[in-house]
Amino acid sequence: MWLLFHVLSAALLFASSPFGDSRTTPHASISVTTTTLDVSASIQNTLKPFSFDPRTTPQSLISSSSSSLALQLHSRTSVQRTSHNDYKSLTLARLERDSARVRSLSARLDLAIRGIATSDLKPLDSGSEFEAEEIQGPIVSGSSQGSGEYFSRVGIGKPPSQVYMVLDTGSDVNWLQCAPCADCYQQADPIFEPTSSSSYSPLTCNTKQCQSLDESECRNNTCLYEVSYGDGSYTVGDFVTETVTLGSASVDNIAIGCGHNNEGLFVGAAGLLGLGGGSLSFPSQINASTFSYCLVDRDSDATSTLEFDSSLPPNAVTAPLLRNHELDTFYYLGLTGISVGDDLLPISETAFKIDESGNGGIIVDSGTAVTRLQTEAYNALRDAFVRGTRALSPTDGVALFDTCYDFSSRSSVEVPTVSFHFPEGKVLPLPAKNYLIPVDSNGTFCFAFAPTSSSLSIIGNVQQQGTRVSFNLRNSLIGFTPNKC
Repeated sequence: MWLLFHVLSAALLFASSPFGDSRTTPHASISVTTTTLDVSASIQNTLKPFSFDPRTTPQSLISSSSSSLALQLHSRTSVQRTSHNDYKSLTLARLERDSARVRSLSARLDLAIRGIATSDLKPLDSGSEFEAEEIQGPIVSGSSQGSGEYFSRVGIGKPPSQVYMVLDTGSDVNWLQCAPCADCYQQADPIFEPTSSSSYSPLTCNTKQCQSLDESECRNNTCLYEVSYGDGSYTVGDFVTETVTLGSASVDNIAIGCGHNNEGLFVGAAGLLGLGGGSLSFPSQINASTFSYCLVDRDSDATSTLEFDSSLPPNAVTAPLLRNHELDTFYYLGLTGISVGDDLLPISETAFKIDESGNGGIIVDSGTAVTRLQTEAYNALRDAFVRGTRALSPTDGVALFDTCYDFSSRSSVEVPTVSFHFPEGKVLPLPAKNYLIPVDSNGTFCFAFAPTSSSLSIIGNVQQQGTRVSFNLRNSLIGFTPNKC
């Protein structure tokens, strides 16, 4: 949840690569650009999720050059130890959840294009505007705990109750679990108690916020919401306004769901902070002109930030930010091609474009782990990568990965560089660790892309790790800045 590049010539680019030992080597009459994967370091990282001790992890504050206050960020496993006994079982669980996530996104788009409301599939069971300040909050990796997404430490209410919330660029509605619970899943923090907050205020049915919901119901002139995610996950409860605190800054009257009946793939987090493009998302409600995040390594207790209205880094590689007229939630990327080494793959640009009906295109998503490409595009990418790694030892595939290698006897390997291409000749090379990932602690690594039968392609967070991803909503640009966590 994931990438990205500069617009220099291949030789100059890789001579000064921020991703380590990259160079151009002769191969017949073709220059093949390669980069080095530190196998030993990657395997060592697979042990980290099992060594975090929630009792000894410091909860200190740190200074920030872009905000008056930044909270130190922690991985989900630094708060609550993973229940898995080994990295292989952890990986398989992650991939299973990731497949459910992808099915969910594809189903939501398909329903939107077909004009079908989620209420047609499952019955419902049960303010003011702000100028966005430059505010920021903590981002932590939650994948090793079990959700497969990234989390931010957020304060809800007055006084603020600190909880972990999933950061989701594929969702608009903000929500968290609330007492009393008819059905609540286990979370790391205490369930939010509305009666303890002086800023809690139910929304009436005729408010703009209530009427902006895809699914709502009116009961005693108060607004009830439901959000279904297409994979069986859902949340149902009261739609209210609350004060939300990120770092040192607070914003009042944020529309948020107070969920009393919740079920799905949210174990660990208290709820979800919607960062999508719809009117109810957090960036939209605070009138943010930009927001950005940098996703820390999924197996790390390192820290980073989610920032609003901060400037685009000057060395960012930018691409067009596109929208789908059928569904305004997703952030589509103006991708023109993919290369392996210095060979641009024979993939038609139409494979990455939205058609008139709303099908197709490629989105940047914080909640999907592994990048999905249409089958034809994926096959071209995989085949080119396999051709460039003939000297390496292949092994059996694992789950959705069909291209895996045995690096158990290697401390490092040299592999072709995978790069994304954008308009105006801009290029974003990925570090090797963002597309060759360990699936166990014994040296099995897999090529971290996968095919999809859906028309929707997705840039996942594995490919985004270690890169600040900036969404310039005002100028319709997405920026990628390597090593900017």
